[in-house]
Amino acid sequence: MADQINLLQEQLQHARSNSRKLNVVGGGTKAFMGRAVNAETDTLSMAGHTGIVEYHPVELVLTVRAGTTLKEIEAVLAEQGQCLHFEPPHFGEASSIGGTLACNLSGPARPWAGSVRDQILGVRLLNGKGEHLRFGGQVMKNVAGYDVSRLQAGAMGTLGVITEISLKVMPKPAATVTLVRDMPMDEAVNYMNRRAGEPKPMTGACWVDGKVYLRLAGARSAVEATAHKWQGEVMEQSDHFWQQIQDLKHNFFTDTEAPLWRFSVGSSATVPVLNGQWMVDWAGSQRWYRGEAGLSDLEPIAQTAGGQVSLFRGGDRTGEVMHSPPEALKTIQRRVKQSFDPDGLFNPGRLYSWL
Repeated sequence: MADQINLLQEQLQHARSNSRKLNVVGGGTKAFMGRAVNAETDTLSMAGHTGIVEYHPVELVLTVRAGTTLKEIEAVLAEQGQCLHFEPPHFGEASSIGGTLACNLSGPARPWAGSVRDQILGVRLLNGKGEHLRFGGQVMKNVAGYDVSRLQAGAMGTLGVITEISLKVMPKPAATVTLVRDMPMDEAVNYMNRRAGEPKPMTGACWVDGKVYLRLAGARSAVEATAHKWQGEVMEQSDHFWQQIQDLKHNFFTDTEAPLWRFSVGSSATVPVLNGQWMVDWAGSQRWYRGEAGLSDLEPIAQTAGGQVSLFRGGDRTGEVMHSPPEALKTIQRRVKQSFDPDGLFNPGRLYSWL
């Protein structure tokens, strides 16, 4: 793939020489996320930069080019009885691993399995000078200074062009059971937190449409014993349900065009129930809200609940869509941006208007 890297470097240098900005795109399935890019841009496509670089099933490590689709990766892992433990959402057939990291996307198992950020061991990326750099590696180790590999999680391509990713993979669970109960939202949050505090094989806990869903996954004996102890209706076709939650294709996400807001808060926090529709995931730490509201209205609510809020999909993308960071953090983010992309080439304004 050296030729592909050379082509990307040539396009990048051409943009620098001609004072052009670049919109870094993989499969293009997450174009709805973040702000509308500030300036007229040229497209820097990663769609052709695909393929497995190295895969060591015994060591549970995979290295893959950034444009490789999640579908292809998961098919390779399934042959070895393994999976991406953070359950990345698929927004289409072309959803790529690079875009998943750039947007910091993780599924229902996130509180127990960790996020995509937690699974990253190392990356290679092109910086704003066209240099092809390597950060991290293929083993877990302590690092000094910024963990550049993990800085890419949620940066939305503003710090460089991710070309290669090394990450941890995990075995698929031997057994899975989902328990369902009717329960109001406020009671469900307390219930999920109590269950999450027990040393049991829970890998999913959400509330939607008046029902709470608890997913147990792991060794068959542990799953069956916990299901017997906790009681509840055993859900048939539960894999389909959790896939719909993972891919944001459940009716909650598709039945209305109202803006979709994402709260990341303390799992047991009390959040005022505004007019609109709500869904609770991650045992209470991720709460989805569909309704007409402004970021300035929702930020104080999120802060009181110990977290942040962002406009995930829909609504006005010309203004800010991410929770406002403190001034000290803004200063750090500007310095990091300047270090990696001194000419401001990559995805200008995609994350914040000022970055």
